[in-house]
Amino acid sequence: MKIICIGRNYVDHAKELNNPVPTEPVFFLKPETALLPKKNPFVYPSFSKNVQHEVEIVIMINRLGKHIEEKFAHKYYNEIGIGVDFTARDLQQECKEKGLPWEKAKAFDGSAPTSPFVTIDQFNDINNLVFSIQLNGETKQVGNTKDMLFNFDQIVAYVSKFFTLKIGDIIYTGTPAGVGPIKIHDKIDCFIENKKMLGFNVK
Repeated sequence: MKIICIGRNYVDHAKELNNPVPTEPVFFLKPETALLPKKNPFVYPSFSKNVQHEVEIVIMINRLGKHIEEKFAHKYYNEIGIGVDFTARDLQQECKEKGLPWEKAKAFDGSAPTSPFVTIDQFNDINNLVFSIQLNGETKQVGNTKDMLFNFDQIVAYVSKFFTLKIGDIIYTGTPAGVGPIKIHDKIDCFIENKKMLGFNVK
């Protein structure tokens, strides 16, 4: 399975990192080993001194597809969850300055904690969905999917131009503003609307 991550999909987040606002989806991949096993803590990696949280709505692909037209894209997913795209910001900055790929800052083991998935019919409108992350009970990021530059269907259609999407692939759909550092002993909780979907500790 593939973990596909959409970058800079919320204008305020692009601006907070001084990145240009994209005119088409920007994406990168994480390996399956980036998933955090259920009930495991997130282990702070020894190679970074500035790991930051990025909370995101995640969709799961439910059928095989390539070159999917946007008008049919909604048929290719029916479950969503929430996840954290952990980023070693110091490594990422070093790689950017050298013009190098920055997978090691994004795709390391455990860097993609993901909640269980639930069917989209549990929500009134997935294109107007509030989601958030708390550190030690304090809300750090709040987003709404209505603010995405590219919605779920646009993302699925675009990515499928380049990659065959397979059953079980998941797509992280971008993070809102408010990303920030975590530290050892933090407690992290993620919510869709007011429902806690994911919780774990930093070790």
